[in-house]
Parts: sequence; structure tokens; C-alpha cells
Amino acid sequence: MDQPKLWTKNFISISLSNFFVFFAFYILLVTLPSYALDQLHTSASMAGLMTTIFLLSAIVSRPLAGQWLERAGNKKVLLTAVIVFAVASLFYFFPSTITGFLIIRLLHGIGFGMATTAIGGIVADIIPASRRGEGMGYFVLSTNMAMVLGPFIGLMTMQQWGSQILFVLAVIISFGSLFAALSVKVTEPEKNDEIEVLSSFSFKGLFELSAVPISVVGSFMAIVYSSLLSFISIYASEIHVESAASLFFVVYAVVLLLSRPFTGKWLDTYGPNVITFPCVALFGIGMFILSQSGSAFTFLLSAGIIGLGWGTLFPTFQTIAISNAEPRKRGLATATFLSIYDTGMALGSFIVGLIAAHMSYSSLFFVFSFYVLIGGVLYYFLHTKRTKKAAEKVPSKQQVHEM
Repeated sequence: MDQPKLWTKNFISISLSNFFVFFAFYILLVTLPSYALDQLHTSASMAGLMTTIFLLSAIVSRPLAGQWLERAGNKKVLLTAVIVFAVASLFYFFPSTITGFLIIRLLHGIGFGMATTAIGGIVADIIPASRRGEGMGYFVLSTNMAMVLGPFIGLMTMQQWGSQILFVLAVIISFGSLFAALSVKVTEPEKNDEIEVLSSFSFKGLFELSAVPISVVGSFMAIVYSSLLSFISIYASEIHVESAASLFFVVYAVVLLLSRPFTGKWLDTYGPNVITFPCVALFGIGMFILSQSGSAFTFLLSAGIIGLGWGTLFPTFQTIAISNAEPRKRGLATATFLSIYDTGMALGSFIVGLIAAHMSYSSLFFVFSFYVLIGGVLYYFLHTKRTKKAAEKVPSKQQVHEM
């Protein structure tokens, strides 16, 4: 029997829209703090606040966007979100003070949070249920590619041509997301009275409870990943492999690209446990090798192993969050997962920064290699054991027949 088609025009368009959103995010993430220091002559703490404000506004807007998806429909929320995101990018040319930039970052973060929530909800509906693990793996790869290309192109543009060209590039990329989103065709579910009642605004309706347990696991693991994003270049200098620092996430992405055709299919065929536990072990091994690195080879070897471990865990967790929700709640499940995950990322950068002041990065990554294994235990109790108990409560066909 032929499998349902995955690489449809809709899937490619929504993945491109996601890529452009994250591409714009990453080119500004790595360049705006230095812009604030060098050209706005502000303090390091205020420069860091540009990223914090952006992430906080994204985290707050996501649950709201998830509820709006139910009320207004996926396509309307998607287009509104990418328009806000694209228009916000136009304003970077104008402010000359840090306050002005913080206001723009607040608006841009709202657009980012809404856009990523809407995109995640739509892609969950586009991907055939029988290929959800495989499809989510390829979809998340668009984020990984943006993570690799964004910092590289952003820093190169800033160094070679200056901030004005950087902002022009951000505008072009942001509007690229809008153009890709315009070609996405979404089949909206028919509304009924029950959905209308449930769609009315409520604080409880901001979160999809079925997605919370796996989101907590993802957030727990995100603390480790945030340490890599924030401090890997500093660690590379500490162990004297500066030349390999820019290749860390390139190797990470290449391994993801090579492994994705297999890991996604295994998830669909064998279920999440067969994928999660080995990948938790790989993530821990990768962090251990990183902590002991003394050469470019071991440094980049750890990148590949971490890419295979954490790079597979993230889409697996997101797939679980979406699969546990009712079809009309997938957008809200996406919002719940990403909000809790980003909270872990934001807290992780702050916590790791405090810890790093009292120990070397080598020691920190060594501790994290065991911390990751605790995350595997957390996954067992919050997902595997809960799922098993829920299955036991459902009567078998034989029991139903006897009743």
C-alpha cells in the first residue's frame, strides 16, 4: 500500500515560511547586542535585554495565538502573524536609542511567537498522521538550517557591509516568510456549537494540558541546549580550538540532515520510546565528549553526536505534544510546547551564566552529561509511565464484548 504524500506544495511552503522566520530571528539574535554596544553605546545588560524582551514577548504571545487559532482559523492567524513579523522588521532603521529598539523587539517578538505557533499548528494538520514523526523531523530541519546559516550570514553581513545592509537583509527574509505563507492552503474545520463555546477566551484555554508533561521534559533538556547556544564559542576559545567554533553547528546540522530520513520513519514505525532513550544516551555521551575535548576533532565529534541526540529528541517531543492533542487543539498544543520549551531556554541561559561564573565550561558540560540522563528518567515518568497507565485504563475489545 502506498504511503500518503509528504512533500506536497503546502508542506514545502509552510517549511519555507518557518525557515525564513527563524533565519531572520537568528541573524538579528547574534548581531543586535554588538550593535547596541558599538553604535548605541549602551551597557552590556541593556544589550542583553534586547534578546530577553524578544523571547518574553514571544513566550507570552504563543498561548494567546494558540487560542486564536481555534477562534479565527489557522490561515488568518498565520497571515496576521507573518505580517506583524515582517512589518516590525521595517522599523529597525529608525530608532537611535536603546528604548526605541526595545519597543521594536517587543513587537517583533509578538510576531515571532504568533508566527511560529500558527506555522506549527498548520504543519501538524498538513503532515499525514501515519508519517507525522518523519514529517516533523524534516520540518524541524528548516529551523536547524536557519540556526546554522543565520548567525554565519548575520555576522558576515555586519562585519562586511554594516548594520543598514543587515537590516535590509532582515526585511527581505521576513517578507520571504510572508510570501511563502500566502501560498499555503489550509482546510479549516467546520465550526459547531461545542467549538464555539470552547473557543471563548479563558485563561485555562491558553494551554493544552495533554501537551504539558512532554513540554516539561523538553524544557528540562532545553537548559542544556541553551548552554551550547550561549557559550560554545567561548568554550572553544578556552580549549584553544577557535577555528572550529564556527563549524560546530554546521556539523550538528549535517548529521541531522543525514539521519533525518531514518529517525523520522523509525518514530512512526516503532513509537517514541525506541527513539527517545537511545537519543538521550547519545546526547549525554556527546556532552561528555565535549567536556573532555582538547582538539578540533573531538570538539566537532561531540557536535555530531549531540546533533544526532538532541537534534532527534526535539522533533520527537514536539510530535508527541501534537499527537496527544485533539485535532482542533493541535495549534494550542504547539503553543504550549513552544512556550514551555522557550521558558527553559530563557531560564537556562540565565542559570548557566550564573553557574559558569563559579566553574569552568569543561566542568559545566561534564555535569550536563549526567543531567541529560536525568532528563531520560523524567521522560519515563512523565510520558512512558503515564501513557502505559492510560492504556491500562482503556478496556480491551474482549472486555467490552464481555460487558
